[in-house]
Amino acid sequence: MLNRRAALAALAGTASLALTVSACGKESEGSSQSRSEGGTVGIAMPTQSSERWLADGKSVVGGLKKRGYKTKLVYGNDDPKAQLSQIGTLIEQGVDALIIAAIDAKSLNGVLQRASDARIPVISYDRLILGTGNVDYYVSFDNEMVGRIEANYIIEKLGLEKGKGPFNIELFAGSPDDNNTKYFFKGSMALLQPFLDSKQLVVPSRQTGLGQLTTPRWDGPTAQKRMSGLLTRWYVGRTLDAVLSPYDGISRGVLSALEAQGYGSAGKPLPIVTGQDAELPSVKSIIAGRQSQTVYKDVRVLAGAAAWMVDDILRGRATRINDRFSYNDGVKDVPAYLLQPQSIDKTNYEVLVRDGYYTAEELT
Repeated sequence: MLNRRAALAALAGTASLALTVSACGKESEGSSQSRSEGGTVGIAMPTQSSERWLADGKSVVGGLKKRGYKTKLVYGNDDPKAQLSQIGTLIEQGVDALIIAAIDAKSLNGVLQRASDARIPVISYDRLILGTGNVDYYVSFDNEMVGRIEANYIIEKLGLEKGKGPFNIELFAGSPDDNNTKYFFKGSMALLQPFLDSKQLVVPSRQTGLGQLTTPRWDGPTAQKRMSGLLTRWYVGRTLDAVLSPYDGISRGVLSALEAQGYGSAGKPLPIVTGQDAELPSVKSIIAGRQSQTVYKDVRVLAGAAAWMVDDILRGRATRINDRFSYNDGVKDVPAYLLQPQSIDKTNYEVLVRDGYYTAEELT
């Protein structure tokens, strides 16, 4: 059921497309080389409250330093105005390039115009920045595939393709100001909708529209509160069989609400609960039999891609992309390099140790 985007996965695994970088048109070859030698790259990350973003920041800095760059790393701590100010300061300090994981995808148009005026190339990192023509490239994982992996896990574990059902499911989505949210949801619903139509999957709350499902700032306590409300209103005399959760922090909030209302006991097993990012607490939860699944996205590889992309831009070289048209920011199609995610559950979590993502001791 994941074949819809198999062509993109194959493309990512073979020789990538090349695109002459926009920075080449802004500077001569000599000036681009001078910027790359000992240049400084500004890195704006969204929050320090998630271990995922701490890992991203560390990995991006490490990848750039290996290529001889200085770095200035800032965290907006989930405050769009703070991130806007931080990016403005990086521009004033004369950074040679910007790597930005936006908090609010629609709030950066003005400051990125300043970056363009200063001839500072911009890479949108993991979260596509919207409403501006001043993003040069996008580097991320295949976001629709993330949603499809989560949905496919539910379909397989419930036996929906074998005709089993009906089962009760509730749906959660990510932050409304994160452009990835719609891609995760689109990918999931591409697979789940036929089973909702056939009534093999039933949503007792009837909350199925994206606007009803979003979780501001991907916040776990917000998800916990919503899940508690759903259980109180819709699950008296009903059993919840599955929860589509797009992110591990949301999943942990959902699980807290479920366990507070008796799920996880001998007579009331936990439903299937998906997730994303393979955060350490959630991987431990999977091993313990609580959370069911997560989507593994090796941020070290993502950070490495951002680092070589910056290096290509500042040296005036052609850089690799493998998607030209899927990611439109409202002004233009942003050329992208997409990586492929992987499903992780109790049967294969050891891959995280084999990859060196976690140590065996960390998972005990």
